[in-house]
Amino acid sequence: MIDDVYNSRILELAGNIPRIGRLEDADASATAHSKLCGSTVTVDLKLADGVVSDFAHEVKACALGQASSSVMASHIIGAAPGELREVRETMRRMLKENGAPPWGRFEDLKYLEPVRDYKARHASTMLTFDAVVDALDQIARKDESAAA
Repeated sequence: MIDDVYNSRILELAGNIPRIGRLEDADASATAHSKLCGSTVTVDLKLADGVVSDFAHEVKACALGQASSSVMASHIIGAAPGELREVRETMRRMLKENGAPPWGRFEDLKYLEPVRDYKARHASTMLTFDAVVDALDQIARKDESAAA
């Protein structure tokens, strides 16, 4: 397990997480927590012109949670909400249904493919995606309320 799941690319990603911290003026913030391992990821998100314009996060997670958070932070600026919801679903399918890994700007998530064989590690790997989608849902609800 150690060699497959904690490969050198995963450890490299986990050791180089960009955009650490918090945004004071975030449009939404969300936290995802894994009860199984205790990992937590908190994200702050800003949208402008229909895409992510700023992002920061606090990552208190294992190497897998750190690696997925690192890829998210490296590529989220400029991503549309639909794209982010799609990458979350692609990751879920990759881990739980033997689906193909993400492609495009989030292609580095392919290095997390070996995690599919270790169900106890799925939750920590998905934290950043769950938190980002939660923040997007908050923004959508605010927008709907403002339009009503």
